[in-house]
Amino acid sequence: MHRPPTPLADAVAAYLASGPAPFSTPGHKRAPHLIGEDPLLAADLPLSSGADDLAMTGGLLQQAEALAAHAWGADWTRFSVNGSTHPNQALCLAAAGPGERAIVARTSHKSIFAGLVLAGIEPVWVLPDVDPATGLALGVRASEVEAALTRAPDARAVILVEPSWLGLISDIGAIAALAAQRGAALICDQAWGAHFGFHPQLPPTALALGADAISISVHKTLTSFTQGAMLHAADRGRLSLERLGAAYDALATTSPSAAILASLDRARALLEGEGERLLDDALRHAASARAGLGTIAGLRVLGDEALASESVAARDPLKLVVDLAGTGADGLAVEADLRAAGVHLEGADRSVLLPLLTIGDDEATIERLVRAVHESLERRAGTASRPHGASTAWRVAPEQALTPRAAFFAPHERVPAARAAGRIAAEVAAPYPPGIPALAPGEVIGAELLDELRAEAAAGTRIAGVGDPTLETLLVVS
Repeated sequence: MHRPPTPLADAVAAYLASGPAPFSTPGHKRAPHLIGEDPLLAADLPLSSGADDLAMTGGLLQQAEALAAHAWGADWTRFSVNGSTHPNQALCLAAAGPGERAIVARTSHKSIFAGLVLAGIEPVWVLPDVDPATGLALGVRASEVEAALTRAPDARAVILVEPSWLGLISDIGAIAALAAQRGAALICDQAWGAHFGFHPQLPPTALALGADAISISVHKTLTSFTQGAMLHAADRGRLSLERLGAAYDALATTSPSAAILASLDRARALLEGEGERLLDDALRHAASARAGLGTIAGLRVLGDEALASESVAARDPLKLVVDLAGTGADGLAVEADLRAAGVHLEGADRSVLLPLLTIGDDEATIERLVRAVHESLERRAGTASRPHGASTAWRVAPEQALTPRAAFFAPHERVPAARAAGRIAAEVAAPYPPGIPALAPGEVIGAELLDELRAEAAAGTRIAGVGDPTLETLLVVS
């Protein structure tokens, strides 16, 4: 089988094999008397004065990025060592400036909210449809985006999460056409869809459907080191690639890990060379998992029924969304059982489990997952103290009082939760999973929302972004 080239990864391997005497970073220098046989540091090296020379004359990173651009059908590609957070924030800076507006999915990851603060963008929120049976977020209707563009005809961009954390995809083609008619760039956080476009049974990338730029977390569903991500853009005239490059560089570390960058190079080559075969296997394993979990009374795995919603055009067949509501079990208790059995999930809340299935799985891991869920539910079915809805992140209806940037820079004070309702939030409260803010800077804190968030925190859900994760106190605008 033809092996696609990996110029950056090959240079990293050659450098490590050469037995160098580095008088450059990192400080540990992979010295045996410091690290011994520690594999965590043995492959650590810089890009400059490491894989490449001080002047970066080899252009190794640029070569690897050009190969990735070709693989994903982009005109412009950059690698990131800070996950999709870095690309998402660079895209916000490139899309619009202080006081300018953008249409933004309210179910965006918290990195987008930080990008709105950095850029000073005034968001015009669009909400997804919600499945009445589960309370889970579906897709964003094209008609919702059209209405938002009518309310904000000066919007510089439309910023969506495609696919959603649950693997659902809106009608990107229709939304791209609507945005293009208004001269607005379509930007998609495609963090969970790095594998899209490489198998006929998988959805195409948002870029192929007309988006101007996408961020992808290669570490999430493919094979790079953790933190490895890419930013891909098309030169369609609605997003300045020069400004995007400047924004990207402004936020990037000047000391990137060559090991992470090289793993991105290798992940791309693996996908080009063997991706369809590996994804064939993964699709087969997903079907097996669905069949095995489907025998549990009351348990439901989200499937093609989601496509009945006008807001959903496609779904990721590899995504397993396990709805426990019909079992009467508490999802956090089931997750704890699975963890004790050595089965670690990507996410769980009181009603939903999200095991991440990728090309790294095989029959043995699928069997282990299914067995662990069966064993847990034999004990946990019907034991939940009360029925649980989906995470508050899916059900929020924000009341915006200030822009995220204005709230971030306004004078703040920390108040007891009993006095926080009705005040304007000055911090993010994002239940993990999914990492989507249920409360964001500039929004009015509703009493019911606060009660639900505090109940989730008390039940063991991690609430990220807040100074006080117990939510006994909140940071508000003075």
